[in-house]
Amino acid sequence: MSSSLRSFAVFSAGAWGTALSLALLRAGRDVVLCARRPEQADKFAKNRENTDYLPGIALPPDLTVTADRAVLTARDALILAAPAQHLRVICAELAAFIPDHQPLIVAAKGVEQGSHKLMSEVVAETLPGRPVFILSGPSFAHEVATGLPAALTLASESGGAALAQAMTSPAFRLYTTDDIIGAQIGGALKNVLAIACGVVVGRHMGENARAALMTRGLAEIMRLGIALGARAETIMGLSGLGDVALTCASAQSRNMSLGIALGQGRKLDDILAARKGVTEGVATAAAALSLAYRRGVDMPVISAVAAILRGDATIDAAIADLLNRPLRAEAA
Repeated sequence: MSSSLRSFAVFSAGAWGTALSLALLRAGRDVVLCARRPEQADKFAKNRENTDYLPGIALPPDLTVTADRAVLTARDALILAAPAQHLRVICAELAAFIPDHQPLIVAAKGVEQGSHKLMSEVVAETLPGRPVFILSGPSFAHEVATGLPAALTLASESGGAALAQAMTSPAFRLYTTDDIIGAQIGGALKNVLAIACGVVVGRHMGENARAALMTRGLAEIMRLGIALGARAETIMGLSGLGDVALTCASAQSRNMSLGIALGQGRKLDDILAARKGVTEGVATAAAALSLAYRRGVDMPVISAVAAILRGDATIDAAIADLLNRPLRAEAA
């Protein structure tokens, strides 16, 4: 392990940020978890638990939790675990505290609304010159927090072997790639696909339908990824197929559980109002679809989800449109 990668900061103390902090502690790293709000850090200090997002998991005494951004400056690397749609604002907030050389590991999954940019592009615009890494793959926060095994992808155009080694522990294994686009597109779009799979479950359409939807949805992710410059093998790896398999098969997924609720007839605004955590696929659906249009990529499943979320189509009408599409070669 590189001697220069011993201390980490994790920004944003949601479920994923907390889980990554615990994983890094198990890897023997010196970790500080930086909350966005002082009252959140105070609550952590009092309860030694993330009662809002990871209740029941004790925070060890060697995990420092603070809202003081100044602690970021002295860290060897920074993980940005904030929600995708907040990342641009947060990077701007943190710019004064992040040294030019500090590696930035982006753990958010999504496509930015408005700009239709990937997270690496957002960071490059707001924090230019810093080395950017993408952390993606099948990973429920609760399981990572409790130390259950997980394998993820760490992507960077400049190579990430030393950083991957520094973050790896027996139960938290990182594979590396230089395909930074492929590592992001799978992680972003699987959230939208999980909403669709949840609708299928909520509508009691059966496991055959869900399997078909996952497969055709993965084909859409592949088409867009390749159009953006990604490699097919990345989409078929942990950050693509692996994430799809996890997120589209379990109600632990916020995106799939939202789809289930929609399929059962609940209104989107009511579902979101009852949640504390962010459901990334809701914002990503329209942004990803706009990105696909600009690239001339056909994405009927993603389009159907976006239409349902906008209120432009009922669930039954969207399903009927998908089932009545013209037949085509599977590889097309």
